[in-house]
Amino acid sequence: MEDSKFVVYSFIACILFLGVNGESPYRFFTLKVTHGDIYPLGVKQKGILINGQFPGPTIDAVTNDNLIIHVYNYLNVPFLISWNGVQQRRNSWQDGVLGTNCPIRPGKNFTYVLQVKDQIGTFFYFPSLLFHKAAGGYGSIRIWSRPKIPVPFPTPAGDFTVLAGDWYKRNHYVLRRYLESGHSLPFPDGLVINGRGWNGYTFTVDPGRTYRFRVSNVGISTSINFRIQSHKLKLIEVEGSHTLQNTYQSFDIHLGQSYSFLVTADQAPQDYYVVASSRFTPRVLTTTAILHYSNSRKGVSGPIPWAPTFQIAPSLMQARSIRWNLTASGPRPNPQGSYHYGTITPSRTIMLANSAPYINGKQRYAVNGVSYVPPDTPLKLADYFKIPGVFNLGSIPTRPPSGNNAYLQTSVMAADFREYVEIVFQNWENTVQSWHIDGYSFFVVGMDGGQWTPDSRRSYNLRDAVSRCTTQVYPRSWTAIYMALDNVGMWNIRSENWARQYLGQQFYLRVYSPANSWRDEYPIPKHALLCGRASGRRTRPL
Repeated sequence: MEDSKFVVYSFIACILFLGVNGESPYRFFTLKVTHGDIYPLGVKQKGILINGQFPGPTIDAVTNDNLIIHVYNYLNVPFLISWNGVQQRRNSWQDGVLGTNCPIRPGKNFTYVLQVKDQIGTFFYFPSLLFHKAAGGYGSIRIWSRPKIPVPFPTPAGDFTVLAGDWYKRNHYVLRRYLESGHSLPFPDGLVINGRGWNGYTFTVDPGRTYRFRVSNVGISTSINFRIQSHKLKLIEVEGSHTLQNTYQSFDIHLGQSYSFLVTADQAPQDYYVVASSRFTPRVLTTTAILHYSNSRKGVSGPIPWAPTFQIAPSLMQARSIRWNLTASGPRPNPQGSYHYGTITPSRTIMLANSAPYINGKQRYAVNGVSYVPPDTPLKLADYFKIPGVFNLGSIPTRPPSGNNAYLQTSVMAADFREYVEIVFQNWENTVQSWHIDGYSFFVVGMDGGQWTPDSRRSYNLRDAVSRCTTQVYPRSWTAIYMALDNVGMWNIRSENWARQYLGQQFYLRVYSPANSWRDEYPIPKHALLCGRASGRRTRPL
């Protein structure tokens, strides 16, 4: 009863606090997190369900909507949920990662209050704590354009969500023990589409009509290729950016990435394979769903359509072909149009190199030689309450060190509000990397093989590079991005390979404004959970 009263009072406080957004609608969601038996690959496992479902229910919103999301943790362990791609403008308090939020204790609840400010597109939510992502607990987020804002394609006949990725038959806590004992994860056992294995899910279409497929790679270790037998994929959106509408036979989707395609049911009426297969893996994993024509009397037949497996060059060429639609209406990274990303010289270059060192005899992963260790108190709380000894700014260098030494540290990089930076992800390993930045979208201006040098800027796309929140870096290659630091807060920069993230390939970027103004950053929520060295402190008056 006390928790219920607290949620009501907190909600009232949130409404008062967010009154400046009163013209935008409020949408209310309740997510109940439980354990349950699931059978993705035909083997009984202990999964994480959201409202009794795996995957969880879709969260639908419209640009600028305010979302009030009540999360109830019925697990017997702490839990956190994060919103992959939702930028949390001025509001890293709601980001749902361990650097910003205290976990929701067993039997307790927490209300996230966030706004999908100036955003459209395809994203997803996922559990961010204790390797829970390997147990499910994820679901789709669809942010629609406002009704009067035109989109650069006719309204589709239907909108399908495809949550695809690798899967392990071992329970998530067994996988976590592998990592904590200093070992790498084994190879995945298979792939799933919407929580199901081979031919376990069906998309029903009417002949002659066009449908939107929103595809996200929600796996933990493997890039995938997506395709539909005998049908073409017309790319229309990448993580909130309308794109030039190129057509593909198949498409590579790396960890944490989301895309939207238009697919027209223009083939003979029968059933067709919807295929996801692994990319750049020693053994190719494949799974299928069914595209079912409503007037079909014939099941799937013929071989599964071919796609690249090990080849890097076609994937790199495909990635370079993704271009921003400069004529489309809708939210943009700079809605006011006061600058174009390619006309500004970055104030500095940050180079981030991943590595896989052994530290104290155990497998770890690192960025610029620093393997991240979570502190006992969320960084955002420690920063707000000025708690000493939790982290130090500058605890990770802005360029990789010359040697091979690596060490453990709670790594936080300092940055100033309204800086405009160039970030180069340098990958000297033989595996594809996938990087995500919370709180931001960025322009992917270039990628190529070998070592990045200043001369590499000659190949940058400074006109119509796509703006997104997750990018790949190919083996022994680099990827460069431009990013305007226009969102104050404590933001997680991480590998989307979840074993690498769990064992240290992440850090936090503290984007700081000295103004201490609500114009730059919302104050700490009245109902914020406090833990660690922040326990017993007061948030703020109502």
